[in-house]
Amino acid sequence: MFRWFENRLNAFPEPCYEQPPRKFLAFCLYYTRGAWPYIALTGLLMTGIALTEVWLFSFIGNIVDWLTEQSRETFLADQQLWLIGMGVVVLLVLPLLVVGHSLVTYQTLLGNYPMRIRWLVHNYLLRQSLTFYQDEFAGRIATKMMQTALAVRECVIKLVDVINYVSVYFIGTLIIVAAADWRLMLPLLGWLACYLVLLRYFVPRLGKVAAQQADARSVMTGRIVDSYTNIQTVKLFSHAQRESAYAKEGMSNFLGTVHKQMRLVTKLYVCLYALNSLLLFSTAALAISLWLDELLSVGAIAVALSLVMRLWGMSQWIMWEVSALFENIGTVQDGIQSISVPQVIQDAPDAEPLACSAGAVTFDHVDFHYSDDKPVLRDLHLAIEAGEKIGVVGRSGAGKSTLVNLLLRFYDVTSGSIRIDGQAIDQVTQDSLRQHIGMVTQDTSLLHRSVRDNIAYGRPDASDAMIEAAAARAEATDFIADLEDSQGRRGYDAHVGERGVKLSGGQRQRIAIARVMLKDAPILILDEATSALDSEVEAAIQENLYRLMEGKTVIAIAHRLSTIAAMDRLVVMDEGRIIEQGTHQELLANNGLYASLWQRQSGGFIAE
Repeated sequence: MFRWFENRLNAFPEPCYEQPPRKFLAFCLYYTRGAWPYIALTGLLMTGIALTEVWLFSFIGNIVDWLTEQSRETFLADQQLWLIGMGVVVLLVLPLLVVGHSLVTYQTLLGNYPMRIRWLVHNYLLRQSLTFYQDEFAGRIATKMMQTALAVRECVIKLVDVINYVSVYFIGTLIIVAAADWRLMLPLLGWLACYLVLLRYFVPRLGKVAAQQADARSVMTGRIVDSYTNIQTVKLFSHAQRESAYAKEGMSNFLGTVHKQMRLVTKLYVCLYALNSLLLFSTAALAISLWLDELLSVGAIAVALSLVMRLWGMSQWIMWEVSALFENIGTVQDGIQSISVPQVIQDAPDAEPLACSAGAVTFDHVDFHYSDDKPVLRDLHLAIEAGEKIGVVGRSGAGKSTLVNLLLRFYDVTSGSIRIDGQAIDQVTQDSLRQHIGMVTQDTSLLHRSVRDNIAYGRPDASDAMIEAAAARAEATDFIADLEDSQGRRGYDAHVGERGVKLSGGQRQRIAIARVMLKDAPILILDEATSALDSEVEAAIQENLYRLMEGKTVIAIAHRLSTIAAMDRLVVMDEGRIIEQGTHQELLANNGLYASLWQRQSGGFIAE
């Protein structure tokens, strides 16, 4: 039974990649699509529960009057049908309503509903540009995604429950009390007016503090995650104390918002308790006065006081629910600022998969700048023939890495175009573009998964034999065989830690090279691919790299010129332009910048 209700709402619907709305209500409605039938059903069941409970209070008043006024000998015979009816309601109807409401709420909604939101938000955020992630803490983004999913659920469900339950309960209470004597309504109406004033005063203030708290919490979490992510750097510079102070500042700011919230909570609790005490006193005094004038029965007094006590407890529940509602509204509004951000790099509406038959690459008069500052690339024109292997050389800041990032479409060119086999890369899908490009970077980052998963990342359907063959070509089999993680997993099953922290730089590099070898894409980018390797391992891998390059278009970036001197052509960049092209020998004969860099190298690296 539980599983049937758990499967009613699909937690992983087909992702939608359009930008979510930036208005609160529209945002909640956007992420509630598909869940409305079950939210409406919980509302109907809650209405049934509230009506039944109100009716039971009224019936209790009737029982008191019957017991006061009727004979013991004839009581059961006179009220038999009513008593049986009440028994059916208490033992069957109300439990069934509660069971139905619980199953739909807890099994269908509370788990699946926020998971749908996380799934949809995660898929949207995965398609954000590199700039988006460079401007935010990864931990902060993840925290906001998790917080916002739960907050949307709480906003929608609490709003439905509170409005539904309160309206039915309070209106029902007024009707029952008024049926006994209309004057008993007066304390309730006065209490309602004061209660609404309390809500009007405290709830917006709690909501404002909650928004500040949500932001402070995400900043605090981001700072802590940043320290853990860069723990090696922290230890290298002996800055544990400094990181503690940095985290403490975030924690103190968060604690300040908590203190503000708790002050409001204390004031609210005291005011509400005083208001409820006044309601109980005034209702009891008025009811006794009416009874003394023989205008009210004992049963009516019992019902009135019982309902007041019920409202006493319920008013506190409502206040906290409404406060939590506004707290969650603040959390959602804060999350919208990070989630509902337009995707800078998007596929064209009619984008087709890239058809990469040969791998020719053309940079056609490309201009690019990251902002309104100095351009990074200026009128750059470069044609790379299919199968040609070029080396890109230049001082730091010349634009070499930018060239590669533009080819991968991590950024869009400011002007000009980039084409692969005659197809503009901004007119093909990003996934298909990157599927046809293999890249090994200097700063290799691995996923916190097994060695096998990391090598197969570019080709998930690869067999174990193919994975092991790629590792062998990358000279990685020896150290892989010796790996063991904290869970006892060994070899290819061992997990490598966050960003591959459990491996040395050279080991990470060899895993990355094996990954690209297995991917076997027609275009290959090597950005200081062997910089983290020692000379012996580099010499062993170099032969396999050359074998990998066969039949591929290769763009290799290196500060150590000796590693790319044998390329078909070398391209020398300076200040965002190509200033020289040719073979190693031709560029040396030209006696230009390349020759100067070659002569100035000490140990094979470009001097500034």
